[in-house]
Amino acid sequence: MILAIETSGRIGSAAIALGEQMLSEARFSGPMRHSAEIFPAVHRLLERFSREPKEIEHIYISVGPGSFTGLRIAAALAKTMHLANAAKIIAVDTLDVIAANATDYIKEEKVKDLTQIATILDAKRGQFFIAAYQNKQGRWEKTMPDCLMTARQFLENFAGSSQPARLRLSATPRQVWLLGEGLVYHKDKFKADGIRFLNERYWSPRAEKVHKLGWQKALAGQFADPLTLQPTYLRKPDIKAGLPQHLYT
Repeated sequence: MILAIETSGRIGSAAIALGEQMLSEARFSGPMRHSAEIFPAVHRLLERFSREPKEIEHIYISVGPGSFTGLRIAAALAKTMHLANAAKIIAVDTLDVIAANATDYIKEEKVKDLTQIATILDAKRGQFFIAAYQNKQGRWEKTMPDCLMTARQFLENFAGSSQPARLRLSATPRQVWLLGEGLVYHKDKFKADGIRFLNERYWSPRAEKVHKLGWQKALAGQFADPLTLQPTYLRKPDIKAGLPQHLYT
């Protein structure tokens, strides 16, 4: 029995599965409703299949990068379930979870030239969390690790003919398809020759994909240490922002 949690993005979700078999997924009702809806969503899923929390043997979570608050909620829940009933934890990269949506896009939209993608999340302060991938025999192989960069830096490295030869992912320049919630308010910043966009309904990370990637890691025995498990922030939250000067000086 597996519980999968996605709270790194704007719209959270939860899912339950029996091994590889996905049973059901529940998406939250609106943006940033993670803390209010995560426990009711899990309760409804378990109740629907006449299951109890103590039956959950694995919990898979997306650990970032993403919403600082959302990532902490998932990590805290995973650690709590480990303490409560020794549930094993799998931590999945959020940008990998988003990239997995591109496989659905290929199948459902019957797109044949989608071989190179990049996932985009808003990191604020004019920066974005970005990773790049190449389609290798139906699997998305990461060609650029999770990093922080501006839209301009991304386009300089990946867009069309302006892409430096040493940074190209292949000898022949190809179109780069973008997806991810960082495009919701900033899509125009990434428009350039050689850049294309997946339909917006494929932009959000989902618990169903957390389970899919998490199951692969579970089969390989890649469980997280509950004592050292930490969200992947890439950049630490600035707790000083918005506070009066005298509170932190």
